[in-house]
Amino acid sequence: MSADLQVVGIALACSAVAALTGVPLLRLLRARPLWATAGVLCVVPILAVAAGVAGTARAMFLSHHDLRVVLIVVAVSAVVAAASAVRLGRPVVAATSSLTRAADTLGGPVYQRADRVPTAELTALARTLDATHVRLVEARERERALEASRRELVAWISHDLRTPLAGIRATAEALSDGLVTDAGTTARYHRQMLADAERLTGMVDDLFELARLQAGALELALEKVCLADIVSDAVATVDPIARARRVVVTGSADDAVYVDADATQVGRALINLLVNAIRHTPDDGTVEVQVERAGGAARGGGEGAADDSRAIVAVADRCGGIPAEDLPRLFDLGFRGETARTPGDGGDHPHQPRVRSGIGLAIVRGIVEAHGGDVTVHNQHGGCRFVVALPAA
Repeated sequence: MSADLQVVGIALACSAVAALTGVPLLRLLRARPLWATAGVLCVVPILAVAAGVAGTARAMFLSHHDLRVVLIVVAVSAVVAAASAVRLGRPVVAATSSLTRAADTLGGPVYQRADRVPTAELTALARTLDATHVRLVEARERERALEASRRELVAWISHDLRTPLAGIRATAEALSDGLVTDAGTTARYHRQMLADAERLTGMVDDLFELARLQAGALELALEKVCLADIVSDAVATVDPIARARRVVVTGSADDAVYVDADATQVGRALINLLVNAIRHTPDDGTVEVQVERAGGAARGGGEGAADDSRAIVAVADRCGGIPAEDLPRLFDLGFRGETARTPGDGGDHPHQPRVRSGIGLAIVRGIVEAHGGDVTVHNQHGGCRFVVALPAA
C-alpha cells in the first residue's frame, strides 16, 4: 500500500509542476488571440499527464531500455494528443471570430450572422446576437418614423397656428387703427377674435394631452360605465358642429354594453372621431354611430375583435374614402393625407387634397391604447369606418 501511495505522490508532484506552468502562460496571453489561450488550455493538461507518467517511470527504476520506450511512447502520445486538441479546438476559435464580426455589424445595413457555431453556449450567444440585431433595426426604424412624425407635427403646428394668429392680429390692428366704426362690425370682429383664440386654446390643449399620452403620464379614473351613455354625451357635444354643417348623426346603441374606462377620456376620443367624421362628410350628409359587443361589428364589416370580451364603437362617415396607402399611417402623429376622395363625389370626380389627421386621431389612438383597446379604420362604400374596441366590463 505504501508503494502505491509513493507512486501517487510522485505522479501528483510531477503533474502539478507541469500544470502550474499554465498559470503564468495564461496571464501572459491575456491580450493575445483566443487561439493562443486555447492552445495553452489544450497542451498544458497533456503535458501534465506526460510529466506524471515520465516521472513515475523514472522513479520505478526501470531498465534503461524500458524507460526509453516509455518516454518515447509518452512523448509521441503527448505530441499527437496536443496536435489533435489544437486541431479540434479550431472550430471554437473560428466561431468566436464569426461572433465578433456579427457583434461589429449589429444594427447595421449588412449584418453578418455567425455560422458554424460548434457548442450550445456559442449557439445561444449567436441567437442572442441575431435577436439583438432585429431589435436594433426595429428600434432604428421606430426612431426614424418618430422623427418623421415630429417633423410633420412641427410643420402642421407652424401652419395651423399661423392662421388664427394672423386672424387675431388683423382684426386687432383693424380695431386699433379705427378702421371699423360701426357697432355691428366691431362686435363681429370681437366674435372672430374669440373664435380664433378658442381655436388656439384647443390646439394647445391637444398638444398638452398628446404630451401626457406619450410620456405615459395620463392617469385614468377607471369605473364601470355604460358605453352608450358616453357616446350619447359625445354626440350631444358635437351636435352644434353637425348642425352648422347640416350633417345628421344617427346610429344605434346597445345599452347593455359596459366598459371599465375613464368616461372623460373615452368621451374625448369619441368626440375627436365624431368631429373628424363630421368635417369630412359633405353638407347634408350622415354620420352613423354604432355601439355593440364584438361580433356584431365584425358582421357589419368592421375590424373589431372576434369575441364578446370587447365592446365596439363604430363611426362611419361619407368622406368618399381614404387612399389605401394612407390607411396604415392615419393615426400617426402629425400625419396628414396628401389626397383623399372628395366627399360625396361618388367616385366620378378627380382626387383633391384634403386634410385628414394631424393630431386629433393620434390622441384617439393614445387614449384607446391606454385603456387596453385598439382603434382601426377601413374604407367602405361611400366613406370610411373607424372602429374602437375596448375591453368590456
